[in-house]
Amino acid sequence: MKARAFAYRRVESLQEALAAFAACEGEARYLAGGQSLLPALKLRLDAPDLLIDIGRIAALRGIADGPEGLRLGALTRHAEILRDPLVAARAPLLAEAAAHVAHPAIRNQGTLGGNLALADPASEFPACMLALGARMEIAGAGGARMVAAEDFFRDLYDTALAPGEILAAVWVPPPAPGQRHRFDELARRRGDYALAGLAASADLREAGRVAAIRLAFCAVGPTPMRAPRAEAALTGRPLDREAIRAAQAALGDDLAPADDASLSGAVRLHLARVLLGRVLASLAGEAP
Repeated sequence: MKARAFAYRRVESLQEALAAFAACEGEARYLAGGQSLLPALKLRLDAPDLLIDIGRIAALRGIADGPEGLRLGALTRHAEILRDPLVAARAPLLAEAAAHVAHPAIRNQGTLGGNLALADPASEFPACMLALGARMEIAGAGGARMVAAEDFFRDLYDTALAPGEILAAVWVPPPAPGQRHRFDELARRRGDYALAGLAASADLREAGRVAAIRLAFCAVGPTPMRAPRAEAALTGRPLDREAIRAAQAALGDDLAPADDASLSGAVRLHLARVLLGRVLASLAGEAP
């Protein structure tokens, strides 16, 4: 199947992109890496009147570190996240997750901003942003605004982006001393969509005790899902087998995956519990 005919415009700045979207009399879409949008066009799941190519906008590029944390431009490609030394040092969870994203051909073209704006619930990076407490920098006609990851992912393929707005960058807070991160997922084959995935960020400064922890799952709900009851079961305790079992037991109160064509909700919850045990055991092995 071929895409429906559409107009195409390449822009050089955020202002030009926003103006082009506002001037479009029909439906417009922004094109970045195109790894999700182009297949949707070919299948006619999406049929805009105008594609606005934002791939040359310099303001959407770059990885930089500062007092407010690590800033990753929306056009940062998955492959850059995988190999960038700043990401490895300041946000290793993202580098770890990037290795699980699809295959090299997709990682070389796909962009962080496009991934997050799509908000696929099985995707790795939305869960990472939730675990890291990241903030989204959004550009619109009225200027820039910041949205916390907790408020950005609203529902299945639905985000806080208003029509015409562009996700310009992601801000990841500086890591605290003693903070540990881990990402892992279960899939039928490497590169397939995850059956369950987990991004974890833990503060283990107090002799291996969990001072704070954030657990964010992917592929178990309509959005990336925090697990507050499992987090509470771990907080203030040594990260030992007893605490891990308590967190696994509490997970049933946090997650309620729906049945779908590929897997029952009960099996997906079981996989999430298995994954939680693996990730927490790995974090415990890193604790001082």
